[in-house]
Amino acid sequence: MPIRIGKDTIGLPEGVFVNASVGIAGKKEKEGPLGKYFDVAFNNDKLGMKTWEKAESELQNTAVRILLRKAAAAPESIDVIFAGDLLNQCISSTYGLRSLKIPLLGQFGACSTMAQTLAMAAIFTASGAALRAAAVTSSHFCTAERQFRLPIEYGGQRSPTAQWTVTGAGAALVSRTLSPVRINAVTVGRINDLKVKDAANMGAAMAPAAADTISRFLKDTNTKPTDYDLILTGDLGRVGSELLIKLLNRHGTDISPVHNDCGLMIYDIEGQDVHSGGSGCGCSASVFCSYIMQKLTKGELKNVLFAATGALMSPTASQQGESIPSIAHLISLTHS
Repeated sequence: MPIRIGKDTIGLPEGVFVNASVGIAGKKEKEGPLGKYFDVAFNNDKLGMKTWEKAESELQNTAVRILLRKAAAAPESIDVIFAGDLLNQCISSTYGLRSLKIPLLGQFGACSTMAQTLAMAAIFTASGAALRAAAVTSSHFCTAERQFRLPIEYGGQRSPTAQWTVTGAGAALVSRTLSPVRINAVTVGRINDLKVKDAANMGAAMAPAAADTISRFLKDTNTKPTDYDLILTGDLGRVGSELLIKLLNRHGTDISPVHNDCGLMIYDIEGQDVHSGGSGCGCSASVFCSYIMQKLTKGELKNVLFAATGALMSPTASQQGESIPSIAHLISLTHS
């Protein structure tokens, strides 16, 4: 059963394991440094669909179907699936997964959704509420641009602090069945808001949330950064990663020797002209569920903290002059 560790962390002492995972990517992501690690990478970001939104739904559907195939599991053997995305009413998830008939609990954590869905799957499994639980999320460059920023055809100048929304998805299957990757603990994020209003600078908005969650986890578990092979944040990009290091250093915590960020890893930042790096739900999802999980499974990584970050904004709030609240959820994983 889950237990409390310190003030804010949920420990899973009896063993919860990631039995399978899948990382899906689009054309630009396939051309990046991690291209060979994705389970599927599409050559056309429309995936043969009539709209970008249908294409993103297909990303999730493809990810879950491959996940089930990897795990030799039928859809009816999954007790619950936690799913979410960036679009209004999480339509990528609902339309993408409706044909599978798996009990669904929709989630919204913005770009932190992979960690949020994985946390929910782990806690449900550890408590006995589910024997098998799945987690999935996605994003698509064109659907995000249409909803949050400008019409793609507009061709507006991108700010140097801007990030490129990843076209991709990630899915994971969690159960009590022994496998090489174990989930040890979860720290649920708190809303942080330093009154950043620039929607083209998500890294600055999200860095405080990452610093807060990582600090609370380290305090609760009485561990230090060097106890981990990797502290992986989710799409802070170049600007946000630099700010995260500075924020933690103020409190005497230096994670720089073991830190990396999914938004920095998925693209060749200079060669692919993505300014500050990658973003979107599919950024941390596709990187974690492919490259990181493969390294954990092989034992090339032994102890990993995965802290995905999200900007809890909407176009309406931004148009009304609101600041951008942020959140970060953390998962502790080990090679078992």
